[in-house]
Amino acid sequence: MMGFFFSLMSHHKAVPTCFVFFFLLSCTCFTSTEAYDALDPNGNITIKWDIISWTPDGYVAVVTMNNFQQYRHIAAPGWSMGWTWAKKEVIWSMMGGQTTEQGDCSKFKGNPPHCCKKDPTVVDLLPGTPYNQQIANCCKGGVLSSWAQDPTNAVASFQVSVGRAGTTNRTVKVPKNFTLKAPGPGYTCGPAKIVPPTKFIQSDKRRVTQALMTWNVTCTYSQFLAQKTPTCCVSLSSFYNDTIVPCPTCACGCQSNSSCVNANTPHLASVVAGKNNFSPLVQCTSHMCPVRVHWHVKLNYKEYWRVKVTVTNFNYRMNYSEWNLVVQHPNFDNLTQLFSFNYKSLTPYGDINDTAMLWGVKFYNDFLNEAGPNGNVQSELLFRKDKSTFTFEKGWAFPRRIYFNGDNCVMPPPDAYPWLPNAGSQKEVSLLVLVLAYLVSLLFYACA
Repeated sequence: MMGFFFSLMSHHKAVPTCFVFFFLLSCTCFTSTEAYDALDPNGNITIKWDIISWTPDGYVAVVTMNNFQQYRHIAAPGWSMGWTWAKKEVIWSMMGGQTTEQGDCSKFKGNPPHCCKKDPTVVDLLPGTPYNQQIANCCKGGVLSSWAQDPTNAVASFQVSVGRAGTTNRTVKVPKNFTLKAPGPGYTCGPAKIVPPTKFIQSDKRRVTQALMTWNVTCTYSQFLAQKTPTCCVSLSSFYNDTIVPCPTCACGCQSNSSCVNANTPHLASVVAGKNNFSPLVQCTSHMCPVRVHWHVKLNYKEYWRVKVTVTNFNYRMNYSEWNLVVQHPNFDNLTQLFSFNYKSLTPYGDINDTAMLWGVKFYNDFLNEAGPNGNVQSELLFRKDKSTFTFEKGWAFPRRIYFNGDNCVMPPPDAYPWLPNAGSQKEVSLLVLVLAYLVSLLFYACA
């Protein structure tokens, strides 16, 4: 792309300076919308269909959803899965799940099918469903834990009896156009691929059976598809500087009359209970983020240093259950003690241990309440100093990035970090900032 630009400059001497500016701006400021996550490169949700028996006009299959994402879970009101039938299939019955609509089944006499839609949407059943309608790993209300947090609850299943379909491996056609909502957008599913049949070990551990036919669907997440604006931001402070670095202004959008409410608003409860309880209603702040993570460098010992982490919920309509943080910092390889949070080391870069997953203790602080006096959780981390790498200079004590519930939080600009007192009052200005400032001046001069 840059080669094309310089070729264009060499052949067209009179290219306006404003074009040069906007080209360079597009190369430096826009972010890719790919679903790849550097901290969880292999994370995905895999949907597996196993045909376990044939019927006179179709088959019975068990559909299993595995959340292989390390730190991204699916919260209430849960997942919904959709697809398009390849032929004129119908769903005669289901266990462990149900379709949201039955569709037009007027052509069938007697007992109608469970669903006749060409593009059904399936949801999980709720806890407390009668046992005769359950199968293993069902009936969680669509909630799926992340793989690192709770792998036993990162699986969901339902059974479906399909009619008007093929009755052999050669005549069955796999569904198309799979979709997954959790509960909103964000996931993109690939095509179904036929794979070797799944093998099942029986309870006596002495016999192995296998599915008659199996296909897999892989779904990946993109934060850019999930929401138009970020969902969290990070603020910073330290014991060696009185400056508290706030979240960037308008980090998650700017204030408007319909998007936020002040904490002292009269009749706040009635405002929060508005028409749509699922739409976010955040407290009016400069950053307008539903969640803020504050990292405070608290104490400095001879051989250790201590950090306090506080997560604050500014959303009046959202309780975050089974929340988690992912923090990247070079000193996590020397984490000594953690207070009131669970911890697991993530190693997305092989042997480099600089990424940690933190989440609440069950029945204690794993539930982050909606905005208000109790809408926060906090913990302290104790790190051992590594004399070969440890320093408080140039923002080393602050994290490189933070995720909340799998979404990348907006960090303050590096030149705004709290500096040591002997670092001087004048901060370095990056070369990129100087170049952009120069181009802006040229733009106004050339395009005036």
